[in-house]
Amino acid sequence: MNTGDVMHEQTDMGMRRFGRVNWLGTWTLMRREVKRFMNVWSQTVMAPLINAGLFLMIFTIAIGPQRGDVMGVPFMTFLAPGILTMTVIQNAFANTSSSLASAKVQGNIVDTLMPPLSAAELVTGYICGAVARGALVAVVIALGCWVFLGVGMVNPAWVVIFVLLGSVLMGGLGMIAGIFANKFDQLSAISNFLVTPLAFLSGTFYSIDALPSWLQAMSHANPFFYIIDGVRRGMIGVSDSSPWIGLIVVSAACALVLGICWNWMDRGYRLKA
Repeated sequence: MNTGDVMHEQTDMGMRRFGRVNWLGTWTLMRREVKRFMNVWSQTVMAPLINAGLFLMIFTIAIGPQRGDVMGVPFMTFLAPGILTMTVIQNAFANTSSSLASAKVQGNIVDTLMPPLSAAELVTGYICGAVARGALVAVVIALGCWVFLGVGMVNPAWVVIFVLLGSVLMGGLGMIAGIFANKFDQLSAISNFLVTPLAFLSGTFYSIDALPSWLQAMSHANPFFYIIDGVRRGMIGVSDSSPWIGLIVVSAACALVLGICWNWMDRGYRLKA
């Protein structure tokens, strides 16, 4: 073997041999993320179902009998889509944020960064895992709402669209939080002071028409509001805004968040020592 052949072999060793996209690597990362939450299925499936049931029970006991119809539907019927969506976005956020934060804290983030995966492939794998968890939680709680409350779906397409977009958005925000946080305390702070307030100010438990005008303006700038409003439109046929406007706003928010995720992954921001 001459020197040219040796140099050619060495060059080949550093080349991508799986085409423009590493489908197998992306699928493997996604499957790992799914297995992460399925290994603790009681936390993934049962805990959200129990939490949603407790929310509905408490509101029924506390204010259900005294509260009149909201937007022409019984209060508990109005509340069910909000509880479902809030639970979905919380789980999608937790899936990616906990995965990245725990990998950084335990020092095994290198196991994710070393394989031949591009920044876009890494983001895709993590986001698909978050979407899978969000979709699973949505199906479980939707079945519970149908069985116990008789709340079905007027337009399932809007429910599917906004559950998927909400999971993508929150999975992306979870990635940003997980990359930025170097400790679990920092991750909890991001969740408590950013995600939770936005969720509670998005019309989960009320119509935003009841808010002061300045809070209504803030709600219309909140993507969480459009996610919850879109799911509510699909489940019970009423909403505070047009689902088409919500689709545009949430899609734009997803594009922005995913762009940040790609940029941080590509740069190795707060990932590499």
